[in-house]
Amino acid sequence: MRCSLRSFPVLLLLLLCPLLVPAAETSRQVRIGVLAWQGLEEAEVRWSTLMNQLADQLPGRALVLRHFDLAGVAAALKAGELDFVVTNPGHYVFLEAESGISRIATLVADNASDPAHVVGSAVVVLADRQDIQALADLEGRSLAAVSPDAFGGYQVAWGELRRQGLDPEQGRPKPVFTGFPMSRVVEAVLNGDADAGVLRVCLLERLERDGALRPGQLRVLSPRPGASPCQASAPLYPGWAFAAAPDTPPALSRDVLVALLALTPDAAGQSWSVPADYHPVHELLRALQIGPYAFLRETAWPSLWERYWPWVCGLVLALLAGGAYTLHVEHLVQRRTRELTQAMAARQRLEVQVREGQQQMDHLSRLSVLGELSGTLAHELNQPLATIGNYARSLLRRQDSGSLAPAALRQAAEEIASESERAAGILGGIRALARKRNRVREAHDPAVLVGDAGRLFAGMLPGVPELQVCGRCDDLRVWVDPLQIQQVLLNLFKNAWDAQQAAACGAPIQVELERAGDRCIVAVRDHGPGLAPEMQGRLFEAFFTTKPDGLGLGLSICKTIVEAHGGDLSASAPASGKGLVVRFSLPLADAGNSVVREPIR
Repeated sequence: MRCSLRSFPVLLLLLLCPLLVPAAETSRQVRIGVLAWQGLEEAEVRWSTLMNQLADQLPGRALVLRHFDLAGVAAALKAGELDFVVTNPGHYVFLEAESGISRIATLVADNASDPAHVVGSAVVVLADRQDIQALADLEGRSLAAVSPDAFGGYQVAWGELRRQGLDPEQGRPKPVFTGFPMSRVVEAVLNGDADAGVLRVCLLERLERDGALRPGQLRVLSPRPGASPCQASAPLYPGWAFAAAPDTPPALSRDVLVALLALTPDAAGQSWSVPADYHPVHELLRALQIGPYAFLRETAWPSLWERYWPWVCGLVLALLAGGAYTLHVEHLVQRRTRELTQAMAARQRLEVQVREGQQQMDHLSRLSVLGELSGTLAHELNQPLATIGNYARSLLRRQDSGSLAPAALRQAAEEIASESERAAGILGGIRALARKRNRVREAHDPAVLVGDAGRLFAGMLPGVPELQVCGRCDDLRVWVDPLQIQQVLLNLFKNAWDAQQAAACGAPIQVELERAGDRCIVAVRDHGPGLAPEMQGRLFEAFFTTKPDGLGLGLSICKTIVEAHGGDLSASAPASGKGLVVRFSLPLADAGNSVVREPIR
């Protein structure tokens, strides 16, 4: 029979129809995998109601329910054989990290339950075991559980035991895994094969309600308040998850979610709600270092030590070497510090000795000045003493002759008092100059200091030339130790008089005062023969002198005293005529200065 070209598409369609029908059937299937934690038979009964209700809500869809153990669910997802998965929260977190599933709904126990607190563990013992009253009493006991991968059947209880200081991984208590279904855990406790067992929350109550277990035969350890109507030994976690496989179409996931939310609670009062927060599950698995956080065990100390112990040993050796070097450096630093401390202490002792020596030199300088002037002291003191004696004898004679008039008596008494004060002033100035004492810095009028030194100089030596003081400033004050400056002035006056005696000159000794910035300049000029320039440069050296009987210490000590006051001492030829001008500067006193006593420096 011949066929036209126009009938060829119809024939092709008839040939492809048998192939298209199975594909269409497959696209209408919804493949759901369920974790059978109580066995295949119990899972078939447990989830049949859900499948029937979903079938009513999803017309035109063929629901295919498959039951797996923990490893079977992961294998089916990997092979692409499932569209949705129903499993416990711990297994969901593992599959989420392993296969990329995403939850679309969470199972709750009843309409009023919080979906974040549904799944938990109940640790049970025989009711007559009085030696086990709390979880802490499980130390050294045995604990039955279905599997180390069971969330409510082991991992939740494991986390609570660790929070109480126990760890089944270390045999405290010793775990005994019975395998699924969970009824084997009850049998192990009843038969004495284990001291305690871990059941999922509400399983004990359901077994008692169904008559599989006599009420009161088992009791829950450390029941937590608020877990009614079921007792729990650990915190509750979100309920079972209804999750979509990574390649499930979004439209199908949306239709299934709408259908789940529209379902009425089943005979056990369970229904589906919006996805709960599974963060507490993540925290538990992270603390136990299992599931998606098993890699943390690889970074634990034993694993790290086994992997990196050569590097750790090398690092420890390097640290020890560094520590030894640091200790060596610290020892050197401490030794250098001690040496520096000792050197500083020796320097301070030397400075004290130098200050004491300088003080002694100052004292000896004053004594040398007094020694040079002591030859005339008797003459100067003899005059007021002779005057006092003459007036005293005159009073006696007039008393004996009866011619003692009141006016003569008064005149004699005044003269006696005046001469005695003169003698006392001479002795007081000498005593003040000669004694040792601490330095006293005070604000003084430089003209007054020059005048006091001049009177002492004139009172101690006969025939001294006159002192001419010029350039006095009324408001000028210098910050000095008065007796030390008096010592300097006496040295300069004595040197000027000696120079003028050598030149047989009786001209006055000129003292000029002037202000230069924040200093006062005191210049003492004599009219002696003067000094050559090369001798002026050595004038203030210790033990250098131009006098046959001099020690060469006076001007050296004077320079030290002036520099200690913050000034300087120099000598130069006068602008005109013969002689020598010796100048020294002193700092001016501020208005706020007060008396300060200083140690000798």
